[in-house]
Order: sequence, then C-alpha cells, then structure tokens
Amino acid sequence: MSNSQEEKRNEPFRIAIIGGGIGGLFCALAIHHHHHHHHQSTTPPSQDGNIDGVNKSKRAIQIDVYEQAPEYREIGAGVGVGINAARLLHRLGLGPGLVMVAGRRQGTWFTFRRFEDSGEVVSIPDADAEPGDVRQSPCARSDLLELFLAAGAAGLHTEKACAGVTALDDDVDGAKGKVEVRFRDGTSTIADLVVGCDGVHSVVRDQFVTDANNKSVESGMIAYRGIVPTSALAQDWPFAHWSNIWVAKHRHFLSYPIADNTQLNVVAFVTKRLGGGRAINDAAEIESNKYKNIRESWSSLCDREEVVADFAGFDAPVQRVIGLMDERPGRWKINDHEPLGRWHFAGGRVVLVGDAAHAMLPHMGAGAGQSIEDGWILGRVVAEYLEGGSSSSSNERFKSLESTMQFYQDIRLPRAQKVQAASRVGGNLYELQTEEMSRLSYEDCLPVLAESMRQRMKFVWSEDVDDSYNRMREE
Repeated sequence: MSNSQEEKRNEPFRIAIIGGGIGGLFCALAIHHHHHHHHQSTTPPSQDGNIDGVNKSKRAIQIDVYEQAPEYREIGAGVGVGINAARLLHRLGLGPGLVMVAGRRQGTWFTFRRFEDSGEVVSIPDADAEPGDVRQSPCARSDLLELFLAAGAAGLHTEKACAGVTALDDDVDGAKGKVEVRFRDGTSTIADLVVGCDGVHSVVRDQFVTDANNKSVESGMIAYRGIVPTSALAQDWPFAHWSNIWVAKHRHFLSYPIADNTQLNVVAFVTKRLGGGRAINDAAEIESNKYKNIRESWSSLCDREEVVADFAGFDAPVQRVIGLMDERPGRWKINDHEPLGRWHFAGGRVVLVGDAAHAMLPHMGAGAGQSIEDGWILGRVVAEYLEGGSSSSSNERFKSLESTMQFYQDIRLPRAQKVQAASRVGGNLYELQTEEMSRLSYEDCLPVLAESMRQRMKFVWSEDVDDSYNRMREE
C-alpha cells in the first residue's frame, strides 16, 4: 500500500448528514451501529441500548449532523412508526425507549366511521406484535427525536442551514474526491460522503436534479394538526380505542394515540382543489387563493374557527376533539412530489434519504418508516464499503462508492416509490374522491372504501428490509 493510500486509510471517513430530523438522526445511528458491528446486521444488538461495539479492521468514521433549526423545539405533531420501522429501532437497542413513548393502538390500526353519526364503515386490524414487544409505535415527533438524540452517535450542529454542496475533483489541500458543504452562515466543511436528509425542499437534491421531476406538486389538500389530552375525553369516549377516521366527501378527520396514550394526535384533512387544479366550490377557491403562497411548513398556524367551519356537520366526538385543540392549531399545505429516478450523485459521494428522495403524502402513515428503512440500509452499505480489503467485502457491489450507493438505491427506490404511490391513492380514498367514487353518492362510496382498505397496509408492514438486503446481496 502506498503512503498516500495508508494516510487515507488512517484518516476517518467523514460523513456529513444534512438535516437533523427523524431521517437524519436515525441515519446517523444506523451508520454508527453497522460500522461497529459485523455487517450481518441480523445479529441481535445488546439489550441495554448500547450501540457501541468494536470492529477494529474497518476505517474509522466521523459522523456530523447539520440541522438548520436553532434547537429542537416542541413540534405539535405525531408520527406513525409502523411495525416495519419499529423492528429496526429494536435492533439498535432502542426498543425499551420506543415502547415508553409510543401510543398503543389496542388491536386496531384505524376504524373508518361515517362523519355524521360515527357509524362503523370498516375496522382495519393492527399488525400483530412480535417477540420483544416489537409493535406499531405511533409517537410524538419530539419524543422520537429525543430518543435518537440520547443515543448520541454523531456530532450535532444546530443553526447550520445548507446553502449548497460541491463535489471536489481538483486536488486542493488534499480534498480531491471529497465534497464541500457550504452553510448560510458563511462557514463550510469537507466530507467524504454527504447524505441529504433535508426533506421535501431539499437543497442537496436541488444541486443535482433540475429536471421536471424535481418539483413539489400541490395535492390540493390542507391539514389541520393538533395534540389533545386523552384525559379530557376519556370519561365518555364512545369507542373502544383511540384510532379513528371519520370520512366525508372531500374531508376526513383522524386521531390516533401517542405518548403512552396520554395524548391524541389529531389531523383533519380538507380537499380544496381536485386534480387539474379545479376548486371544489367558490369558498374553496377564495381560500386556496388566500393561502397559495404559504410553503409547506411545520410552523404555519391558523385560527381554530377555520377547523370548526371546515368540519361543521361532523359527529359530536369530532366536535369535542376540535374544542380541545389549541386556539391556534397547525395548518399545513400538503405537497406531493413526482417520483425521483436517481438518489445518488457525484460518483456516489452525495446520496439522498427520506423525503429528499421520495417525499410522500401522509395518508399511509408510512413516510417516517420509509426514511428509517433508508437509513438502516444506507448504514449497511456504508459499513460494507468501508470494510475495504476484508474478505466479507469481496462482493463487487462495494468496490466503489458509486456502486455501493447504486446498491442502496436498487434496494430502496422501488419499495419507497410503491409506498409513495399508495399514499397518493390512499388520500383520494379517504376523501371519497377517486375516479370511481366521484360518480357515486356518499352511501355508495362507503362499501368501496371498506373493500379497498382491507389489504392496503400489509405490504408496508410485512417487509423485513434485512431479508431483502441479504437476498439482493447474493444475487
């Protein structure tokens, strides 16, 4: 080995993760975990939550996460962590912490109900729990972020908004073959691998993808969001569980439990425009114009009276929940994104994870889970790549960073895009506005919804990404 190669091997492999949300923080944990364990990640992790191990043969790594927010303030939103993603948290040793902060669905994923009288349309059973208390785990985003932060696998830098990235192909200060990341505060850093976890408005993605596919598409739908205490509802709540979706034409109102069932996450969707941009009615036309310049945002708020007006006519339990929402609930514009055909760039030195690669509508509750699956698989491929000359890395896929990232994409892109497409269909189902339903009365839509929902979630929950990885690795 030449001196320069030896020096390079002795330098840590620097990974810059852009975005410190659920996808970014989990990605850091997964890369750290797989680097410190043998790449066959089906080996059980330690039960005490310790994700440190020792594998001295591999090149050392340094992971830094750059987050644009000044701090992790409370975000008033819940997030679905399906059993497929919960398995991966348990494999990191984070299972006990996850169980503590998650809600319990009590055997039902959701019961779909008539909007005006709460009559049951169809109940979708939850995925069965697995050994080790691996189960569906809906959480408050803030609780999940705290769980990941406490595991501490990376240096976290706040107030670092990415302004752009540049692949360095000239040998300046020994940085040839690396990537420069520039921040809005005028600082910069150099990394061997940049992971874009910076969401639907990804700056990293926008550096490399300029074609027609790289655009947000307004779904025509808005969502009101809030969290209410279950203690204020429990006394005469008329249902056996907290997970319910009330459906009306162009409106649906859902709730599910988080925080050990002490809180109810509430999301109320209203379609203002149908496909082609056609407004539902004159009032929706006026309202769409009023809000058309609002970007998709965690922090956009409105008056609670808007929720009251949009959900007039819904049954008493819904009205009680609305009455407990903040005076200024969240109001989000729901954006979709065209499927993106390429997730890695600059010879594999830049790669996308989560919403930056496959932003999806929220109607399957699967977006965070897909980001978590991405991070897990990225962790496995990076570990294999960094094993370098060891026999376990004789697989040709891991000889270069580009072929390694192509393997990551080959595993993850088809599945994530399938969930992305299914989420789009799901939203139209819940709003009773699919092409078939548009010609039907409310009464006739309900059996179509019931039949369509019975099998929809199984492909999301049943996948074990390690099995898929091992199978594709040997092909």
